[in-house]
This record gives sequence, C-alpha cells and structure tokens, in this order.
Amino acid sequence: MGKGGVGKSSTVNSILGERAVAVSAFQSETPRPVMVSRSWAEFTLNIIDTPGLVEGGYVNDQALDLIKRFLLNKTIDVLLYVDRLDTYRVDNMDRQIVKAITDSFGREIWHRGLVVLTHAQVSPPDGLSYDEFTSRRSEALSKIVRLGARIRKQEVKASSVPIVCVENSGRCNKNELDKKILPNGTAWIPNLLQTITEVVVSESKGILVDQKLIEGPNPNNKGKLLIPLIAAFQYFFVVKRIQKWIKNDIARESRPSWA
Repeated sequence: MGKGGVGKSSTVNSILGERAVAVSAFQSETPRPVMVSRSWAEFTLNIIDTPGLVEGGYVNDQALDLIKRFLLNKTIDVLLYVDRLDTYRVDNMDRQIVKAITDSFGREIWHRGLVVLTHAQVSPPDGLSYDEFTSRRSEALSKIVRLGARIRKQEVKASSVPIVCVENSGRCNKNELDKKILPNGTAWIPNLLQTITEVVVSESKGILVDQKLIEGPNPNNKGKLLIPLIAAFQYFFVVKRIQKWIKNDIARESRPSWA
C-alpha cells in the first residue's frame, strides 16, 4: 500500500521476476486491488497490488474500504508500505496515510509491516554520501510511521519497522552475478526478500481481515459501557441529593409552629 505512482506495481513485478502487473507511465494507479499468485513446490505466494491511497490531496477512504473488502477472510502476512526514496521531505499527508492504515487494520499491522523506498538509484544531495542520505530519509519516514501508527516511545525498539531501498528500473546497475544493485553495492532483491521473510516468521501474528475488522468498532458498544457509570452517577449525585432535600423539607414542615 501507499500513494499512487510510487512504484507499488513495479515492485510486485520485481519480486516475481516477471511482468505480472501492468505498469504504465501514463497511468499512475491500479484502479482496484489485484492479486497475483505463484506456486513453487507446495508453497503459494499471494501478492496484492492496491490502488493509491491519496486522491485530490486527501486520503482516499473509498480506496481503503475497497482494499479491506477485497481482503475479506484473507490473512495479511506482511504489509509493504511503499514510498519513494527521492522524495526529500515528509509532510502531514504521509502521517495521515499511515494513520488511515492504522485505523483500518489496527496498530498490529505495523508489527507485520516494512517500508519499501523505490527509485533508490538516485544521486544524493550535495554534501551527503548515499548511505547518509538514505539513513536520513529512512529516519524521517520512520518517525512519521511511529506517529501515525501510535507507537509509544517504550515500544520503539520492539516495534521498529524495517526499511528497504529498491530500484525497479531496467537501467538499474548490476553486479558480476547479474543481480540488480544499489549505488552502495547492495543486491536489493535478495535483501528485500530476506527482510520480508524475517517479518513473516517473526513472533507477531498475521492480520486476519474479517467482517468485524471491515465494519470497524460499533459506536453503540462504547455507549453501552457508559450506561452503568451514568446510572451510578445519577443515583449518588442526583437521586441521593433529591432524597435528602425532600427529607429535610418534611422534617421542617412537621415541626410545630412553637418549636
């Protein structure tokens, strides 16, 4: 998941090593979720490409609802949150997107998440090495993820979201083993697959998308929880006082005039 035009579909194709999802320079977004399945031996890999989560400068709630309904009765083993490395700044929109994902799937989704930064074959700004630039960009986005996912300070180390840089372009440099590499020499496809595997086999559970998750919490349930508290408040602070006032009035009226 992520914004439109950041390279979600291209990353799917790179992982599978084939053109499984159509990519066009003139169409930045997949209009609806698409699942691509590939099987090896007894193992089946399902990857779901999703529409962009921003439309007209706002988070597209309809797109999120469409994604959730597409995922009904499926388990999310890993979330790839995709953005671009060559976007130098993070802003409130980034935080809103992460918050929207959190509100839709719960904070636990980030225990199964990793950040993928595309367009990683980029020249860093003057005065910065490639590793320094990727580190700063990663830290800035990590902070946004922590805020949007409502990860507390004491949870930061245990809930850190991995970040992987990728370059999907056919012009990406290769090493002597014909593996696509980043400017720092990292063979990024094996690195991405290893990170995905580490997230999947972690102690956290996959996210089952059931009807309850799709519909969200019932606001009436919160009201039901408050009913006993409201009743107790009314009894002790309202009814009891009224009873006391009535008793006092009766006591005064029952006294003889000469008393």
